Amino acid sequence: MSAFYGPPKPDEDMIPVIHHAINRGITFLDTSDVYGPFINEILLGKALKGGMQERVELATKFGVIIKDGKFEVRGDPAYVRAACEGSLKRLEVDCIDLYYQHRIDTRLPIEVTMGELKKLVEEGKIKYIGLSEASASTIRRAHAVHPITAVQLEWSLWARDAEEDIIPTCRELGIGIVAYSPLGRGFLSLGAKVAENLSNDDYRKTLPRFQPENIEHNNILFERVKEIATRKGCTTSQLALAWVHHQGDDVCPIPGTTKIGNLDQNIGALSLTLTPEEMAELESIASAVAIKSDRFQGTSLTWKASDTPLLASWKA
Repeated sequence: MSAFYGPPKPDEDMIPVIHHAINRGITFLDTSDVYGPFINEILLGKALKGGMQERVELATKFGVIIKDGKFEVRGDPAYVRAACEGSLKRLEVDCIDLYYQHRIDTRLPIEVTMGELKKLVEEGKIKYIGLSEASASTIRRAHAVHPITAVQLEWSLWARDAEEDIIPTCRELGIGIVAYSPLGRGFLSLGAKVAENLSNDDYRKTLPRFQPENIEHNNILFERVKEIATRKGCTTSQLALAWVHHQGDDVCPIPGTTKIGNLDQNIGALSLTLTPEEMAELESIASAVAIKSDRFQGTSLTWKASDTPLLASWKA
């Protein structure tokens, strides 16, 4: 609604979408201070007035700063506290339900960041702590300082790398899994066509998987998923979302949308039942096609499953 996928959408268009979602039974809203920056948190603050906030669990994130057009990741205690205070004001709440470290600061031990987050829980400013794109070892170390409630990671039919060790670690520790980009940033909705009308400031234009030399190969996955969707009498979006829903009750996908029609279509995925054979067929296709290129590029590659220095060997 507010960042990365073209220019921010007007509040008067987005607030009805948010209200429609809540009235349809959506109870979990996900945002971040970097969306805008700050625009989406302000939007949610406006949208949730008048008792709406009491009907949802509200998650936001800290840790990514856009500075001179570049991304910087921070997790130092002073920044964590300042970021939390800023989000509380913009969201117009006294307590954030779930507060994520959006990306892991690989310059300092995760224990340092977690120490400040633990204080914020004790002070009643946040209820639960989450991590995003953290490695299995980082999750374990963070969880030893204070229980981690949720780990957010990219998970879909075209992004399955977390299945190797991060998801098993979350399940071992009893940590919920929040799957972002469950529709492959729109790719699993439209296939290669999604790249045709992207605005110049759409973040997807910079991603390797959306480049012309990769997207045509990746479209093979979309076309094969589309064949199954046609057979099931649903859209590819619904089939892709249903696949994530079927991963378990500990998994919550967070598909983004700006249109009520697409939102309703996403909700329709909940009524789809996939047999074990259909799940296996989808996973076989996803494995066989072997998506071309990485999820991120350049310095952003450090955002994937990030590790941090050990506390014992770290010097402030």
